[in-house]
Amino acid sequence: MEEWGYLSSGETVRRVTLAGGGLTARVITRGAAVQDLRLESYDAPLVLGFDRLDHYERFSPYFGAIAGRFANRIANGRFSLDGVEYRLDQNDHGHCLHGGRRGFSELLWDIEDLGASHVVLRLDSADGDMGFPGALSARCRYALGGEGEFRVTLTAVTDAPTVCAMAHHSYFNLDDGGATPATGHEIMIAADSYLPVDDTLIPLGAPAPVEGTAFDFRRMKRIDAYDPGAFYDHNFCLAETGGAMREVARLHAPRSGVSMTVATTEPGLQWFTAPGMAIEPSGLDGRRYGHHAGMCLETQIWPDAPNRPGYPSAVLRPGETREQKTIYRFRRG
Repeated sequence: MEEWGYLSSGETVRRVTLAGGGLTARVITRGAAVQDLRLESYDAPLVLGFDRLDHYERFSPYFGAIAGRFANRIANGRFSLDGVEYRLDQNDHGHCLHGGRRGFSELLWDIEDLGASHVVLRLDSADGDMGFPGALSARCRYALGGEGEFRVTLTAVTDAPTVCAMAHHSYFNLDDGGATPATGHEIMIAADSYLPVDDTLIPLGAPAPVEGTAFDFRRMKRIDAYDPGAFYDHNFCLAETGGAMREVARLHAPRSGVSMTVATTEPGLQWFTAPGMAIEPSGLDGRRYGHHAGMCLETQIWPDAPNRPGYPSAVLRPGETREQKTIYRFRRG
């Protein structure tokens, strides 16, 4: 563990280095973000990130961070729970995205436990934070192990009824660390349906079948197989509720030979291909990040779930524990 730098507020950001299962990860306490992730025998980063802390504050589109208290969007920045309406911070076209302007990705987490291959970070969110009810205590556990396994476990408890659905927000590029677009990657997503959205990316209603659409990736295909522009920022419906760990996606970079599988307990997978990315400063090892430099595979509860009774529930009550588990598994050859 090291002191990595200081936020504009003067707070100290720490960085830890983990190793295990043929992987090495660097994690910073701002946003509980994975700054860097590498696989033995492959010299490029697997994720997008910055070498400088000030770039995270000014330019980061959630690079490697934990999004919360509610990952993804809540329409019009409001929802009702137990007959009470709550108004949230509106930071995206009048909606609340990833918990608001000062969501979990922007805050300083505490290191609660640290070992050679794991770290546990904790964040306490006050009642009324960004408009959300209830004082909530969140924990993020990153662990490396197995054969190329990067394990993410997110838990939360509350002292009053609230909504909570966090997500890990790394941008992956398995070819050259983001220096060239990831649209040549091949992907499989094990979902029979997805959520159509309006022009502000709010779900229109019930899930729609992927059959016969540009969202049918049930078999491995190039990301740009249907559309050269490869615009995806949609929730793929994996299940109606969270449940047992199962494999839900595969990603493969033919040029490098690096592959990644995603297994999760979560009912949704938000696939974001970053078509408009144009980051001003350079990223890890001086790489320039342009359009499609990386993609997010965010395992989570469906967007706008607090306003949609038919979606998986994001309600968390006192005495309950929200637990989300995801395993990203990497290999080469």
